[in-house]
Amino acid sequence: MPDTENLLHSLPPMLSGEKLKEALMILPEYDEIIRKEDPAARLLGLSDLYQIYVPSLISTEIYSKLYLALIRSLQKKGTKLSIRQQNENAKGVHGQEYRGIIGGSDSFTIIGTSGIGKSSAISRAASLITANRILEIPEPYTKVIPCVTAQCPFDSSVKGMLLEILRKVDEALNSHYCENAVRARATTDMLIGSVSQVALNHIGLLVVDEIQNVVTSKNGKSLIGALTQLINNSGISICMVGTPECMPFFESAMQLARRSLGLQYGPMEYDEYFLHFCETLFQYQYVQHSSTIDPVIMEWLYEHSGGILSVVVSLIHDAQEIAILTGREILDLTALNDAYQQRMSLLHDYIRPGIVTGKQTSSSRKKKRALPTEKTETGNQGNACSLTELAKQAKRDQLDVVSLLKEHIIIEEVAV
Repeated sequence: MPDTENLLHSLPPMLSGEKLKEALMILPEYDEIIRKEDPAARLLGLSDLYQIYVPSLISTEIYSKLYLALIRSLQKKGTKLSIRQQNENAKGVHGQEYRGIIGGSDSFTIIGTSGIGKSSAISRAASLITANRILEIPEPYTKVIPCVTAQCPFDSSVKGMLLEILRKVDEALNSHYCENAVRARATTDMLIGSVSQVALNHIGLLVVDEIQNVVTSKNGKSLIGALTQLINNSGISICMVGTPECMPFFESAMQLARRSLGLQYGPMEYDEYFLHFCETLFQYQYVQHSSTIDPVIMEWLYEHSGGILSVVVSLIHDAQEIAILTGREILDLTALNDAYQQRMSLLHDYIRPGIVTGKQTSSSRKKKRALPTEKTETGNQGNACSLTELAKQAKRDQLDVVSLLKEHIIIEEVAV
């Protein structure tokens, strides 16, 4: 078993504050000369926008969470309990009854709206924590992968998840754990024992992405149960990453809620970070005519992205692409609006702006709708009245209640 102290000393030191932000930042090289190149070269260079990474509060919190979780996992390797657990896991590999001795380290979730940068933050944090290398200890010789990232299967298959973990380990260590498990036709119980053994020896932190897949699958609770057993039999930390749609699933039972405590994020606020993010992106212009970002464009970007950073990047990228292809060659509000209308139509119903600009450019569905209210303190005011009164009026006068409601509120009829 590895020497715990040597493992901990082989990790890069934990960063914080401005040093952490500088280390997380990714700004590709940019030379304005490229704006004089032919359209093909500029369109190819435009893809650099997707490489930009500007650290936010999300980035620093995820880095700290992952680093501390990795430390807790490494501290359990090389102890007497880990040796006893290794013997127990060997029984499970051979299909015998076994039990967890080492106990779980911890599990936690990172839940946030799709597109706000969860996966990017995890990837940047993991690369910074591990310095993109595997921890190697000479005496006794051991290899430990600091962070293994696996994706939750679309059908939440327990066996598929366990084989995916083994496959990821094989990719990093050039081993044959997955191949041997498939050849041996291992059962799910045997696989849990095998993966627990591999995790105990070679994995520091396990990140399971797309955990929201457990919500719509009948195997969801079985998969979470298997991950819990993996924690108890290996002592590693497990981070589950998903979207807010998995919250009701984890809240449905105490044992699930206890395993899902962690970080939660929504769309970005219209704050200093968002403004800085937009300013940074606007510095990477590949159109022939230069333009500057102003408060109107910033508000427009927030309104038409709903605070989702990936949508902001796509808007600025596609606006420049359209401007180059059409020959307009300028990044302005017209180009951005073209990108929003031509490329983002599938996202229109999901964008919820947090501010409204002076000139509303989005569709009427975003207008604040008046809802029927109960009587106010001064009685009925204007068209405001209670639903009860409307129902009584419709019954008394034999009117269509839907037609009556349309006189007071905006109603959208949807065919089902």
